[in-house]
Amino acid sequence: MHRTHTCGQLRAEHAGEKVRLQGWVWRRRDLGGLIFVDLRDRSGSVQLVFNPEEVAEPHATAEEWRPEWVVQIEGEVAERPADTVNEGLATGAIEVRVRRADTLAKAETPPFLVEEDSGALEDLRLKYRYLDLRRPPLQRVLALRHKMSIAVRNYLDEQGFYEIETPILTRATPEGARDYLVPSRVNPGSFYALPQSPQLFKQLLMISGFDRYFQMARCFRDEDLRSNRQPEFTQIDIEMSFVEPDDVLEVTEGMMRRLLEVAGLPADPEFPRMTFREALDRFGSDAPDTRYRHELQDVTDIVRDGEFRAFSTVAESGGAIKALRWPGGAAAGRARLDRLTDLAKSQGAKGLVWIQRNQDGFKSPVAKFLGDEILNALCEATGTGVGDALLIAGDEWEIACVTMGAVRKDLAREEGWIPEDGGFKFCWVLEFPLLQASEEEGRMAARHHPFTSPHPDDLDMLESNPRAVRSRSYDLVLNGMELGGGSIRNNRNDIQQRVFAALGISPEEAQSQFGFLLDALKYGAPPHGGIAMGYDRIVMLLSGQKSLRAVIAFPKTASATDLMTEAPAPVGQEQLDELHIALNLPDDPGD
Repeated sequence: MHRTHTCGQLRAEHAGEKVRLQGWVWRRRDLGGLIFVDLRDRSGSVQLVFNPEEVAEPHATAEEWRPEWVVQIEGEVAERPADTVNEGLATGAIEVRVRRADTLAKAETPPFLVEEDSGALEDLRLKYRYLDLRRPPLQRVLALRHKMSIAVRNYLDEQGFYEIETPILTRATPEGARDYLVPSRVNPGSFYALPQSPQLFKQLLMISGFDRYFQMARCFRDEDLRSNRQPEFTQIDIEMSFVEPDDVLEVTEGMMRRLLEVAGLPADPEFPRMTFREALDRFGSDAPDTRYRHELQDVTDIVRDGEFRAFSTVAESGGAIKALRWPGGAAAGRARLDRLTDLAKSQGAKGLVWIQRNQDGFKSPVAKFLGDEILNALCEATGTGVGDALLIAGDEWEIACVTMGAVRKDLAREEGWIPEDGGFKFCWVLEFPLLQASEEEGRMAARHHPFTSPHPDDLDMLESNPRAVRSRSYDLVLNGMELGGGSIRNNRNDIQQRVFAALGISPEEAQSQFGFLLDALKYGAPPHGGIAMGYDRIVMLLSGQKSLRAVIAFPKTASATDLMTEAPAPVGQEQLDELHIALNLPDDPGD
């Protein structure tokens, strides 16, 4: 029963060898005498030839075979005639002349074609994921995912890291998303939480003296899904002792170069760095897509003293007026402009000002309020020529930037600003604000997480002006998508307590939630920091996929359900009773 070779392994140098192959029937062609079968396994496919004039029994067996039957054959490798060589197939120079054939398992007709492009809707493919995973595209991606994970481990081992597993069953902690809770049968009324990240444990490992830790960590977050998020995911989790931000960035850059090499991509990218403020000023995003320029420009000083009160009032109050040149935008119709205005409002701005420059002058609802002098100054400062448009939003600095960043992203997609050979453009974004206002919680919230260290130059403002405090944080961005983020941590108990106080967390609440960390910090914690990289996102981008579902073996849908296993699912009353759980369901299941 043992194979001598896999299906994709055979080449011309194997001609004349006796082989035994096993796999799935992919395609079968009966020419009335000869039967040709493409046999497939994860390594590829090979053509089998059944000739009744040579051996009758296997030919009769092959007549019964249908797609996706599992079969075994014995035969001899032969070179194909020159005019039948398939140059597009790795095994295309040979075929196997079958001398014996056995059926190992029959299969019903699959609900979709097991082909490069099945043509089936995604929900159907997810329901029969085990069939979808037989398709070569998914097998290639998962093979690459495997090789990349091996590369991560090898690289970090070379850099002196230990791989250490941290608990999956832990306690709930507020880290920005909802926890998945697990009831404890032996501790009625108490719950574990599945980890959103190993953050606290990896800090404890640094306090324990392990110096350099990593883990391919499974993490869980009960949050709304998008194409680049899943409720359970894998992250490359890293922590280092006695480091500054540069040390973490350099290790991460080396790892990404190794992964690019494994993926067969140019492995010498640049990693430019910019602060959070610069990223928003130039690109309107803390995850800027630098494959195309079209940067935002600040025109606050140009319109500050004008008669258009919507701008001058913003300028007087310390806000910002951000502009974006739209090449060719003078030809845009009102419907397109209105849609962009709606987009601006959805970002929190009060509206969007548009100015179209034509041969005859300017076209804009606010042209008469701005006047020719300011209009000309705006065009000169932004390079807006005849045939172009200028889009402008004024508001609080961050709202104005984010608004125009969303407009920039929309135009890039619609106008084709991203070059065909745009490649992979990385950048680091540094020094995020430590805190931000949270309307949902009614208090300050951590921009990254509450264990991030304040910038030493801003530490004195932690109580007096907490929103102005920068953090020692950093995000790695690729093509406008955050790959991961990290920071230098608080290694002193007193500073960690001050950060908790700025977050509105009382000493009692801090001790209740994080007492084990606060206690550990009293026993000599080294300066330490790290990063967590979204491994699924890395594989998705480097393999050219559009969705995380394409790079995860058994993913969930956008509603966090598994169509194959039909999870989540109700459990029986007996099990609920054993866990001491009573359900309080809404009258309407849709509520």
